Amino acid sequence: MAKKRTQEEIDLINRRQARKEELRNRKVNEQNRQVRLGVIIVGGLILAILAFAGINEWLIQPGRAVANVNGEEITLREWQDRVQYERAQLIILLENQLEAFGGDVGIIQQFAGQQIGQLLDEEGFGQGVLDAMVDEAIVRQAAADRGITVTEADIDAEIGGIYNFFDGDVPTPRPTATETIMPTPSLTPIPTEVITEVFPTNTPFPTATMRPTGTPAPTATAVSQESFNEQYGEFLDRLGQFNTNEALFRSTIEQSLYRERLADAIAEEEELSSIAPHASYFNLTFGTEEEANEALALIAADGYLTVWNTIRSLTPDPQSTSTADASEIVWRTQDSIEAIAGALIAEAAFSTPIDTPSELLIQEGADGNIYTIIMVSGREDRELSEAQVNQLKQERLASFLATELNVQRFFEVYNGRAPRTPVLDPLFLAPPTATPGIPTGDDGN
Repeated sequence: MAKKRTQEEIDLINRRQARKEELRNRKVNEQNRQVRLGVIIVGGLILAILAFAGINEWLIQPGRAVANVNGEEITLREWQDRVQYERAQLIILLENQLEAFGGDVGIIQQFAGQQIGQLLDEEGFGQGVLDAMVDEAIVRQAAADRGITVTEADIDAEIGGIYNFFDGDVPTPRPTATETIMPTPSLTPIPTEVITEVFPTNTPFPTATMRPTGTPAPTATAVSQESFNEQYGEFLDRLGQFNTNEALFRSTIEQSLYRERLADAIAEEEELSSIAPHASYFNLTFGTEEEANEALALIAADGYLTVWNTIRSLTPDPQSTSTADASEIVWRTQDSIEAIAGALIAEAAFSTPIDTPSELLIQEGADGNIYTIIMVSGREDRELSEAQVNQLKQERLASFLATELNVQRFFEVYNGRAPRTPVLDPLFLAPPTATPGIPTGDDGN
């Protein structure tokens, strides 16, 4: 029979059990405390990392330079704001065009497909905006060196002019078109309508500064203050809908004025003349060497103008296999002729003796060789048109900008950061409606 424990022994066992329990609780509490401390430390580190990332993304990164132009920085924030503004301008333009064409998306896709593509290429769009901002910085610096300024009043006047609001002033009259004097050939042509053929030009023109879209067509009729306020207010409301603002719009107007005034100053410095040599010539073109050689033989026998008149007077015949074409180019500069007809023709127009047929001029075309025979009817120095003078000014300005090479772009800062907003309405990306098929009658209908 087991010995019965005394109360003292029972109390000792209970004290030992309580001690073990206390030690176990202390160990568990210590472990829990360490776990909580670890969670707090890890949580604190995560919060610190997130806070740093937020500070870096919203405070530090926007102030970093995406480009440095002769010591002047363009920041990430400035670039992103400008990209959003330019996207908004282009989207407003497309939406206005869609409204003008009665909601026909197919027409917009056909004629504004390039602009739609630009909006879809966010990085390429952003790069183009940055290039423009770099040029603008160079223009501002060059203008400052020459004492050129643009005031707020200048900007106000320019914006008013866009909407035909002149605040009581008389709008500047448009230049009167100068009558084109047609050269008189030595042999009277057969009485037909003389048509000056205009070829498509590949000469690059400066990118136009974005302006408010949907403004009225230019007109000499000035609008009232009330009408201006209404139209301009509507435009600013549209900008606001795309999270951009008037300040950016005014900035682009300011840049366009600086560019225009710097171009004038450079033209004056370089003593750009408004007079240039021009030439007029008769033009015969052929798609085959055989036809061109036959024409050369006829010219030798009957004279250039007789052959030119004969070809020019032919009635169009869809069944004809002839590739001959006769046209007349009237008073063009060498650069202009080169743009419309190629360098070889331009050189011949200014080197071939007057009233003398040229040799056979062979140029490569899209569908094979083009064979040309010209006869110069006149050459003289003439006044350039206002458009030609402006183009020359822009070409001089472009050359000046190309020489300003102290420019750094920081690709690692702006790469992948081009804004994708505002977003083009998916309506513009919808496939065009298919044209209904013509019933074949196989079903008996």
